[in-house]
Amino acid sequence: VDTDGESVLLNTALGRVKTRNLERDPRLAISITDFENPYSQLTVSGRAELIQEGAEEHIRQFQYKYQGNRDFKLAKGERRVIIRVVAERIGGDVE
Repeated sequence: VDTDGESVLLNTALGRVKTRNLERDPRLAISITDFENPYSQLTVSGRAELIQEGAEEHIRQFQYKYQGNRDFKLAKGERRVIIRVVAERIGGDVE
């Protein structure tokens, strides 16, 4: 999970069930829980925009952020997509 300062950003491959479902119906909800405090959580509901431009570099940035390297290997023929969540409702209990 990432943010551009305005929206929540996710990254996945085109053609997966997730992207097919979002193409059909862009509504979604995301629940994020703090590993150190399971009572601290955030829920974002909104609509998804699928963005292909810059998605490969974005997944490499994710790789670096969470694992310390940029050596993300795409599967043969894989095309990445950024899922930009335009929030309509935000809730939760964040400490």
